[in-house]
Amino acid sequence: MTATLRLEGVTRRFAPGVGIGPLSLTVPAGEFWVIVGPSGCGKSTLLRLIAGLEQPTSGDIYIGKTCVNGLSGRDRDVAMVFQNYALYPHMTVAENLGFGLKMRGVDPTARQQRVLQVAKLLGIESLLQRKPRQLSGGQQQRVALGRALARSPQVFLLDEPLSNLDAQLREQTRAELKQLHRQLGITTLYVTHDQVEAMTLGDRIVVLDRGQIQQIGTPADLYERPANTMVARFLGTPPMNLLPARWHSSRLWIGQQPLPCPDTPSWPLNSEQTLTVGIRPEHLHLGEQGLGAIATLVEPLGREAIVRCRLLESPQDLLWLAPSHQIPQIGDPLQLQVSHLYLFDATTGAALNSKPS
Repeated sequence: MTATLRLEGVTRRFAPGVGIGPLSLTVPAGEFWVIVGPSGCGKSTLLRLIAGLEQPTSGDIYIGKTCVNGLSGRDRDVAMVFQNYALYPHMTVAENLGFGLKMRGVDPTARQQRVLQVAKLLGIESLLQRKPRQLSGGQQQRVALGRALARSPQVFLLDEPLSNLDAQLREQTRAELKQLHRQLGITTLYVTHDQVEAMTLGDRIVVLDRGQIQQIGTPADLYERPANTMVARFLGTPPMNLLPARWHSSRLWIGQQPLPCPDTPSWPLNSEQTLTVGIRPEHLHLGEQGLGAIATLVEPLGREAIVRCRLLESPQDLLWLAPSHQIPQIGDPLQLQVSHLYLFDATTGAALNSKPS
């Protein structure tokens, strides 16, 4: 059984001016939502509030139709997987998987059946008699997931569960998590600092910064229509270029250069208005008339390269994602055309109308 998760004006204050919220969101039953944001933005605190490990200063948390503010963590019907797995070292894998059921007084026969079911689901049947110290990091991670799943929770909370794995195993386990969610359909809230995990796993992404929600949307929404410069720069590898600009003589200017655009801009701008222009590295292309720049650093990635460029007549740098057949040498002069750009308020960072592709 799965349930809708709802937060209404939830805050958690640790000291005056220190904490998170107010936060309001609704995760529909069965959806997989990912929370991302820089270190210290409140991601883990939010999970701990939902799990009942901390109590909100104000606001309400609902699981299904039940307000769970006054319930202990064990009575909320949620299961949480931590970054460090938190397995009991003296117990076997089977005992770890069944521990939560044992604490709830589940009959030993039913408990054994559930442990075997979960072990088969995660492909760890052969590990049931081992102790955690005899397992690899990936195997321990599966056991931690299995212990949470064995309880058949209404809400599944994961706090950076893949961060201790190497890159290859993290990618493999990420795919397995996605498949597992398709099979089980448990309402899931997943915290990560890894934007690749967020973009590939989430039905929707919640971007947090300094304890506040910056934007909620599908991965495509956030990437293509960021609400502000924080979201724009946080999502995307390499990150979006954010450059100071001004509107002058019906043209955008970066430093002393007019910004070449494929169409006439139609934004409602004032003469001499200062702005922040956003350009993703993949939206830059070599052309005869473009932003003049010099290649200062080249980072080959195989089929493409990240090229750091210094704009002419400007102290600004920008990143260009160059295809393999156009990778320059350091010091080469470049003319970079822009196929798509974003405009942001120079003071608040809020998005203005973005230019269509």
